[in-house]
Amino acid sequence: MAVALLEEAARAGADAVKFQAFIPEEMILQGTGKARYQRGVGDDEDQYQMLKRLQMSQKNLKLLLQKANELGIFFLASVFDEQSADELQAIAAQAFKIPSGEITNLPLIRKVAAYGKPLIISTGMALLGEIEEAVHAVFQTGNRQLMLLHCVSSYPAPYDSLNLSVIKSLQAAFQVPVGYSDHAEGIEAAVVAVALGAKLLEKHFTLDKNLPGPDHQASLNPGEFRQYVTSIRKVETALGNGCKNIVEAEKEVRILTRKSIVATTQIERHMVITRDMIALKRPGTGVPPKYLDYFIGARASHRILENTQLLWSDLEWNCE
Repeated sequence: MAVALLEEAARAGADAVKFQAFIPEEMILQGTGKARYQRGVGDDEDQYQMLKRLQMSQKNLKLLLQKANELGIFFLASVFDEQSADELQAIAAQAFKIPSGEITNLPLIRKVAAYGKPLIISTGMALLGEIEEAVHAVFQTGNRQLMLLHCVSSYPAPYDSLNLSVIKSLQAAFQVPVGYSDHAEGIEAAVVAVALGAKLLEKHFTLDKNLPGPDHQASLNPGEFRQYVTSIRKVETALGNGCKNIVEAEKEVRILTRKSIVATTQIERHMVITRDMIALKRPGTGVPPKYLDYFIGARASHRILENTQLLWSDLEWNCE
């Protein structure tokens, strides 16, 4: 199923896939209860038992890494304990992610950052001071390849909880690239996040929302994910580079809708041009309206026909 997810993600246009690497014995006490969103499947098991059942082996993670390389898609994983981090490093994982629940686990953050590879830290449930401590822990190792993800750790996250403006706050506070871990339903939040400057988007992905497990309902299926990618690419294109220029699509309209100075009556040679002899009319292929005052009170250098654009050469110039 993981291989099928990889293939569908690549087909849908994802740049990267992210799995989870954890060893339940290293990360959780037996008997720990489930979060509300995790309930409903295997209600007779606690969180430890659920994670034990879902644990991905190092061998399988390596197979997925190799498959991702074949598909030309970037592979990374969230790590929840130091042993899993070492196992991912051993199989030459290209990047690492620290999930929201581990943002205060500074020993884990320092260990992963010391690998010297790109590191993503999700900031769900965290205060600004806790994020600062995590960022400082990374930078202490000399690793500057850090990205933060704004995140609301609710599945799905209600729209009135998203506070997407935090993306700008994190950019200003830490001067590192900021992305968005999108747990909201639909695609609207992602579109806004990109418009606010998010450099990376993370979205839960499933083959079928009806599969058993707590995350499938809040995930996108392949068709929805293709639409998600398409919408984001459109927003990226629409944002442009911030430079105010005349774009190719405007050039024809610019000429046809701007105005020029034109004669509303026949003007004889040497006649003084008055305001009632001229008007401002489309198209904008002649002298622009901003030069109107130069024509009023000037003398015509030759006969100017009615309903023709005036030119600079239509005026007599005193060059003494």
